[in-house]
Amino acid sequence: MTELSTLYQTDYSAWATRNAELLRAGRYAELDVEHLLAELSDMGKSEQHELENRLTLLLAHLLKWKYQLTTLSARWREFKADSWRATIIEQRNRLNTRLKKHSRLTHCLL
Repeated sequence: MTELSTLYQTDYSAWATRNAELLRAGRYAELDVEHLLAELSDMGKSEQHELENRLTLLLAHLLKWKYQLTTLSARWREFKADSWRATIIEQRNRLNTRLKKHSRLTHCLL
């Protein structure tokens, strides 16, 4: 096991810093490639999971807005669905930001 592999197990922050230094210096042969590949793969999975969660939340609130707003507003005059509206706006903005970032990253990799 290399020094960097051991560092990955014991001090992730130091491992990441060291790999960044090696990359900047162009010392590619010294990188902990195995763990770097695993981390990059996990980052992609995390990004996909975040997008799925945000889309699910957005769709749930859009469905509530479409199918429940009229009924609830008729029952309770004070019901204005402000929290639903805020969630819809927030999730749209966050999704837009994530998708733009993903688009730039994809473009850089191609």
